[in-house]
Formats: sequence, structure tokens, C-alpha cells
Amino acid sequence: MTKIFEEPLYPYERSPDQDAPHAIRHPVVVIGAGPVGLAAAIDLAQQDVPVVVLDENDKVSFGSRAICFAKRPLEILDRLGCGQPMVDKGVKWEVGKVFFGDRQVYEFNLLPEEGHERPAFINLQQYYFEKYLVDRVRELQAAGKPVEIRGGSRVLDVSDKGDHVALKVDTPEGAYDLQAEWLIACDGAGSPTRAMLGLDFVGRVFEDNFLIADVVMEADFPTERWFWFDPPFNRGQSALLHKQPDGVWRIDLQLGWAIDKEREKKPENVIPRLKAMLGEEVEFELEWVSIYTFQCRRMEKFRHGRVIFAGDSAHQVSPFGARGANSGVQDTDNLAWKLKLVIDGNVPETLLDSYDIERIHGADENILNSSRSTDFITPKSDMSRLLRDAVLDLSEHHAFARPLVNSGRLSVPCTYDGSPLNSVDSLPGAPERTRPGAPCPDAPIGDGYLLRRLGDAFTILAINRDGPSELIEDGVCARLVKVPADDALVERYLGTASGAVYLIRPDQHVAGRWEQYDENAMRAAIQRATGREDRV
Repeated sequence: MTKIFEEPLYPYERSPDQDAPHAIRHPVVVIGAGPVGLAAAIDLAQQDVPVVVLDENDKVSFGSRAICFAKRPLEILDRLGCGQPMVDKGVKWEVGKVFFGDRQVYEFNLLPEEGHERPAFINLQQYYFEKYLVDRVRELQAAGKPVEIRGGSRVLDVSDKGDHVALKVDTPEGAYDLQAEWLIACDGAGSPTRAMLGLDFVGRVFEDNFLIADVVMEADFPTERWFWFDPPFNRGQSALLHKQPDGVWRIDLQLGWAIDKEREKKPENVIPRLKAMLGEEVEFELEWVSIYTFQCRRMEKFRHGRVIFAGDSAHQVSPFGARGANSGVQDTDNLAWKLKLVIDGNVPETLLDSYDIERIHGADENILNSSRSTDFITPKSDMSRLLRDAVLDLSEHHAFARPLVNSGRLSVPCTYDGSPLNSVDSLPGAPERTRPGAPCPDAPIGDGYLLRRLGDAFTILAINRDGPSELIEDGVCARLVKVPADDALVERYLGTASGAVYLIRPDQHVAGRWEQYDENAMRAAIQRATGREDRV
């Protein structure tokens, strides 16, 4: 059977724009048809914002690449209409085991509390993720939504003209000019867009390399995350094992800094390493091999005029903790609703500055956690290695040491503390986890779940309280979701309060909360959450 990453999904087709007498202007152009670019396009198209996606390729990514997807991005994908196929195909897991040398020192369980629709994590090859996103684009196109993917379209030049962005796009039939009111650059860690604008990253490159091998094999390993420190098959280094669908296993092996990357990727050098780990008798086939160097870096700003960066083009982290694609999807989740309001003329362009503030906060949080993980996994001095090994030894028999073991703190959603869009918290005794700026935790509601009810618009969530069916403030509509308090809602949203009224943003983050519905307070909170603070 032809492998999915060998099938063209959006082959080059000549666009009417190429025959126009002048450059055609589109409301939004996205560069990059990877997970982040496609998520941005779907989110905008669902809100009837016309969007064109440009990619020099015509198929999904080769190799599994990003494989570990956390609960919050899965919830975002539910809102985008493509979460279910991800969960159906993905391998669900919650148990992780940590090994030191040839012994297991402890295990942990990431199973979330009851009452969430989505699992803590799934493992799924990135090419499936991209395929499901393309399938969703096709569904939207069939429904008449304004979204287009142009394969075989490489962007040669980008220039911000103040009221629009000018692009030159190369195709198999020659180059043509294109314009965008807004440009979203989702063209990866090596972002040509970033280079064209003379921009760069700031941050840290770690002196270490890891071999990634996707291996097809029949194995009876359980569906768990296994991480080794100083294993007998890779002494002085570390290793990681993850199960994926279709009998594919992800193996990461630390190689050190001073290596010949091209030599290490050759099958004759990869296979002996894998046999040392798996055993000589295990039969396997290499599907994909790569080598990566740890980098924890980001752009100083993500928005540059009418060009906005998202995903790896804006920030990079080491892969431990599943923070790359997960954080990229959260970038677009934060951006799309703001860009929609700006394009519709309901709010000032300065609302987009909050994308910079909030997602740089998220990137810094990811970089901090990723850097700490990498420092623990790859100590660079004898003293730091001695301390690390002592923690691992203690963790086998002493629970207090286990939180100090850092084999990759796994991705959690960011809370936008200090965001200018947050209203003052006016719910005494309420849980910290649902303070303004926090993502809404899911909860069972009747025969469904809360996040499904919230959707992708401003929502007035009334728990044991009354409120209007909708409230329109300067063209922004907030609709009511009224629910009784059950145990999960009490624990997650009320605390000691008997009821509450929340204002929820379109990206399902809390904007404000109160004991009772107050129209003036709600209108002021909508003003603040849409970047019109001067009117509050």
C-alpha cells in the first residue's frame, strides 16, 4: 500500500490569480501547510474569513516528526472539526516509566481527573495529523467556506507595505505577484519568511544531538512512555521509546555533540544501535531517520506589522515534553479570533499586540521547562551529572525525589497571567485553575461536555445563575450557556461560591468571572477582552 506521505494531497493547479492583470489581494495568506498553518486556515475559514495557504510541497510531511499530542490541543482540534479522527487513530497513553542503567526506578500516571472528553495524550504520526487537517479543509470547501491550499507554490519574496503585504510566489509555470491584508508565517524552524524580513531567533542551542528512528516492528512493549538514563545499550547517554499506530515505534537515542550527522543517519550505523537496544532477535524496518540538535529559542516579537509568525517559525524548543506542535496549535487558537475581529473592523489592530504578549508568555514558559528538561537529561559537567544520578538513585525508593526527575516535563496549556485582556477576578473563593487568563477545563454537562457547548465565540457561562440569552457590545456578541452546578463544575469553577458567571473568550480562555451577572461589568469585560481598554 502506498504510504500516506507519498500521496499528493494538494497538487499544483494554476490559479486565476496568475492570469490577473495585477496582483490580487486576499484577506489572509498563510505560508506553510503543516499542522500550524492548516489549523490557522481552518479556524479562519470556519469564521468565514477568506484564506489562501501556500506551500512549495504538495503532500504531508515525510516521517512521523511530531507524534505526541496533549489534551488541550485535542480540544482545540475538536473546535476545528477534526479532533475525533485524531483520537480514533492515535494511541492513547498515560503511564510513563523511568529507567536508570538497567533498572526501573519509578513510573508515573498522567491520567487526568474524571470528566474530560479527551485523554491526557495520544501518539500519532504527524503525517496523519496533516492528512486529517487537509480532509477538514476539503469538508469546508465542500460547504462553501473560503479556504484554498495551493501546492507547488514557493514564496520568493515578502514585503510589508503598511496596508498590505506583497508576495512573489514561484510555481512550476513561473512566478506571480500576490497581496495579503495579513500574512501568517507558519513555515517552520528554518522560516524563509523570517529570513526575508531580516529577523532572527534569540535563545540557546544545546551542545547535543539525538538520533530519531521510526521503526516498524511487531513488539509486545506496553503502550507507555519509556525513558532511560545511562542505559546499558547507550552508556553515558539517554534513550526514549514511544508507541505509534500501525506498528511504528519512535526511538530517540542521545549521541553527543561531536558527531558526523550524515554518517550517523546511515542505516549501517543506525541498525546496530537499535539492535543493541531491542535485541538481535527483533525484526524491524526503518521508516524514517533524522538527527536533531536541541534548540530553545524564539523571536523577540511574533508580530511584525502585518506579518505574524506562529509555531516553529516563531519559537523552538527541544522535543522532550511534546511542546512543539502542541504550542503551535495554541498559537493559532489565540490568533484566529483576534484576526477575525480586526478584519471585520470591530476592534482596533492593537488587539493583535495581545497575541504577542500572550503567546510570548507561552513560549517563554515552554522554553523554561524545555531548557530544564534538557539540562537534566544532558548534564554538561561532572558535578551536574553526579547530582542528576543521585536524584535518580533516590527516586527508586523515595517519593520525594521523583518530582525532581526531569525526563521531559510534559506539555500543559498556558495561563495568560498578566494579560491586558483579563478582567479583575471578582469571584471570592474560586479555584485558581479557572482564574482570568486560564484555559477552561472540561467538565461533563448532561450527556455531553462543557467545551463542546462553549464553541468558538464569546460565551457567558452562567453556573447556577441567570443571564441574558445574548449580549452585544460594540458589534461583539456573547451568547449564554446556562448550566446547573454538579460536582465537577463546583470543583473546577465555583470553589466555595454557590454560583458564578464567567466570560469565556472564543479560544476558551477565561476573560473574567463574578458572583452574579452584572451587565455593566460584563460589557466592560468584553471591551477589555477585545483590546478596547480605553473605553472601559
